[in-house]
Amino acid sequence: MDLQLNDSLFVVTGATSGFGKSIASALIREGAQVIINARGKDRLESFQAAYPEQVEIVTGDITTDATITELVRKIGDRRLSGVLINAAGPPAMSFVETAMSDWDEAYRCILRWKVKLTNYLIPKCKEQHYGRFLYIESVSVKQPIENLVLSNSLRLAVIGFVKTLSLEVAQNGITLNVLAPGYHATPAMDRLFAKKSMLLGIPPQEAQKEFEAEIKSGKLGNPEDLASLAIWLLSPGARYVTGQTIAVDGGLFRGTF
Repeated sequence: MDLQLNDSLFVVTGATSGFGKSIASALIREGAQVIINARGKDRLESFQAAYPEQVEIVTGDITTDATITELVRKIGDRRLSGVLINAAGPPAMSFVETAMSDWDEAYRCILRWKVKLTNYLIPKCKEQHYGRFLYIESVSVKQPIENLVLSNSLRLAVIGFVKTLSLEVAQNGITLNVLAPGYHATPAMDRLFAKKSMLLGIPPQEAQKEFEAEIKSGKLGNPEDLASLAIWLLSPGARYVTGQTIAVDGGLFRGTF
């Protein structure tokens, strides 16, 4: 299938590992031009060296105003087709382990920067009468995950923000959607394995098996599988899908909707 992404410009944050890397790589295979962002300069430069004709880099913590400003500057006046909004989540904690400072930091790293970056880019997409925004959150927005109270709580605010904005800009040819991944073989799962390992007094490998036992398909997901859905949602063909939160979880989520 031709996704009509050749030479289209995309932004991918958190692009050097996990879902961000898989999605950036999939966009590149489709012939897209990609501005990638992450904190690690060496890994960004390595990625760019592999695809020098298609990749530009912005180094820095995307949750900070300075990096957001630099990313917007890099886009400049060019037509922007879409944005993959993705970053690491907060620490694994139960409610009784949290302090108010943890909640303040969770707001900053889960919600605030996404609102700010989106607010910068929506006017450009309105002028173009086109844009694709895709947010990588977590299946915790549909079914809470043990010891992730910060993620369980603040990611729901992202869902409310995205849904509301999707209604406000649908007439401008702009879509906003959320992917809610379950347990995938990404570095983000390590904090959950470590937490369960500590609580149960078992090796991390056994903790991983405990998580896999919750998944109906019986194994951790492959980030490449999520990427195949993501690049379609970032394509022109997804023009009639907006305001949706789609779980990609191998049967982890037990709800109907």
